[in-house]
Parts: sequence; C-alpha cells; structure tokens
Amino acid sequence: MVTNLRCATARVCSALSLAAALSATTRAQAQADATAPDGASAAQPDGARASQPDARAVGAPHLSHAPLSVVPAGEALSVKADIVFPERTRRALFVYRNAQDNTFREVPFQRASDGPYVAIVPAAEVQAPWLAYTIEIEDLQGRRNTQFATRAAPHVVQVPDDLMDLREAALSERLDHRRSVFSMSAESVSFGSSVAEFRDPNTGIVNQETLHDSYFRIEGAYTYRPLRVITEFSVRIGVVRGKAPVPLRERLPGVPDSERFDVGLNYGAPTVRIRAHDAIHLEAELLTSVSEVGFALGGGGAILIGDPYGSKLTMGFESIQTFGTRFFSRVDVVATESVRVAPIVEVSNMPSADRYGVRLLGEVALDLNKGFTVAARGGYQARDAESGGPAFGGTIAYAF
Repeated sequence: MVTNLRCATARVCSALSLAAALSATTRAQAQADATAPDGASAAQPDGARASQPDARAVGAPHLSHAPLSVVPAGEALSVKADIVFPERTRRALFVYRNAQDNTFREVPFQRASDGPYVAIVPAAEVQAPWLAYTIEIEDLQGRRNTQFATRAAPHVVQVPDDLMDLREAALSERLDHRRSVFSMSAESVSFGSSVAEFRDPNTGIVNQETLHDSYFRIEGAYTYRPLRVITEFSVRIGVVRGKAPVPLRERLPGVPDSERFDVGLNYGAPTVRIRAHDAIHLEAELLTSVSEVGFALGGGGAILIGDPYGSKLTMGFESIQTFGTRFFSRVDVVATESVRVAPIVEVSNMPSADRYGVRLLGEVALDLNKGFTVAARGGYQARDAESGGPAFGGTIAYAF
C-alpha cells in the first residue's frame, strides 16, 4: 500500500512539472509577439520560418508592376509601377540594356500624372530585337534591393522591328544598298513602209505617199528608291525624231512639203511607284513635252504584279497630246542571278501616226556587278500587214 501511494505521488509531481513548463513557454511566446513589428508574428508554422524576415513584413519599401512582354521599336517606353512605403525609398530604378549595348542604363521612377509612378525609356533606346531589364529600389541608407529579375538574369522583352522598316532593310540588302540609279538608253524603231495621205494645197485633192515609217529615241533617267510606301520616284528626259504617217491635216506654217511627215518630241516625265501590297505596285507618270506642233501634256500609269526587283508582270499605258498613245505589257523573268529576260508586247500609234501598230520585242539584261547593268532589246513591229521592220536598242545603268 505504501508503495502504491509513492507511485501516485510521483505521477502528480510529474504532471505539475509539465504544466509549469507549458505555462512558461506560452508566456515567452506572448512576449515575443508583443515585441515584433506591426504585421509580423514570431510564431510560424513548422518548416515555414525563413532564415531572414520578409522585407514587406518588416515595413521595407517594395515595388510592384506588370511585367512587359512585347513593346514596339522606336517608341518611348513608359513603365508604370506602385511603390509601397515610398517615404522609406530614396529612389526606384528601371535598369535596362538592349541588343546593341550590353551596358546597363538606369531610369528613375517618378510621380506620374496618370498613375502612381512611371519610368520612361527614350525611344532611341528601344531597339529591335529585344530589351532586357530588372527593377531595383534604393532605401534611405543607400542599400539596393532587387524587386524584379536581376542584373545577372534580367527579364527579356521582345522588340519586333516595324514591318515597314523590316521591308525597307530587306529590299536595301537585296539591292546592295544602292538607292540611286543613273541610266541612258537609245532605241531605233522601223515600221517598214507605210502609206500616208496628204492634201494637195493647189487642188485640194487627197493624195497618198509611201514613206519609211521610223523613229529613234534617246533618253536619260535618274531614279531614287526610298523602298517604303513610295518605292521609287524618277525623272526621265528624252528626245524622239522620225517620220510617220501623220493624220490628214493642214500644212504647218513654215514647214516645206518634204518635211510634212517629220515628227519629233522633247519630253520630261516624272514618275512615282507606290507599294499597294508586297506583290502589287502602282506607277503614275506625268508627261510634259514640246512636239512639232507645240507644247503638249500627257500621262501614264502601270501596275506591277510580282517581285518589283525580280520576276514580275507589268501592264500599262502612256499617252501624250498629238504624239500618240501606247499600251504595253512585259514579263520580267530572272533566269539566273545575273541575267534577266523580258518578252514585251506593245500596241502604239506613236509617233503621231494615224493608225496603231503592234510591236513584239525581247530584252535581255546582264548584271555586271558593282552597280553596273547593261540591257539589249530587239524585235519586230508593223502598222500594216504587208510591211514591217526591226527594232533594236540598249540601256546602260549605274546604281550607287
């Protein structure tokens, strides 16, 4: 019985000791909670205690923003953010670099009129193909804390180039960056023998005369290629001289009978080519000239389908007062890297003829490298089924 009493007494003492220990632990935990900063707790779930206290938990300044993914090239970049505890912040920095320069640059976040804070990266720094950044905060003691990504592993933002810039750069690369072109061309055309009508000034009777229907043309041109919406613009200056079955008309003052069928033209023609689509380009032309009968105006246009500097189909027209109109089509085919061939079909009553003729031509162009190109053309044309003649000519061009 004595033994049983001693065992019960020992159990009671052990229970009292355990209760005292638990009470002491509770008081210590309460004291720790009372001395912790607002919003922090000394007690944490098992395994959740960090080696260092969370910056937000102890009231350190911090920043939040929406991460960037894609931004346009060549435009100023505005990055908005919220700063918590700004009064404890000396400055917040948007730290970035681009593909052209690996040196990090810093832009401070400042108060924005339409938002909490904003950092603005200059447009000249937002360049394709990417921009990488991190965000840092500097506290009142001058210590910097990384808020997003790091300098060692920055966040990468895609900066796709402007489509027009990409197109221009690609075409310029194809053309070896040669934007300007000077060219000279000459052509001799014969329609064979044509029958012309004229009125005898003495009797008023309409007579007929057979003449050699032909002309030659010499032309110089300058072209500049912006390679954007306006792909090209050019100016052509040339002369045309020849004989043709001109329509029945009164004799021109001071012109002898022997020259009644002489025709000529001194002209200038500005032209612009516009990109409507990558595979469709439009050309518009204004013609100003002086012919054997005086000053004349005209114009023309064309549509190009295909690669403007490769294989393509061109259809167009050109018309000028008194001198005539021509309709044409040509198919440029790139045969090799340096050879281009082009069959040409033309219907024309130039120069100053009273009826249309058909011209069938072929042209071969050879790229001589270093900007030089030569082309030769030849063919056959006729206004009448009974007679026709040859055509031949050439062009030399230098691009720079």
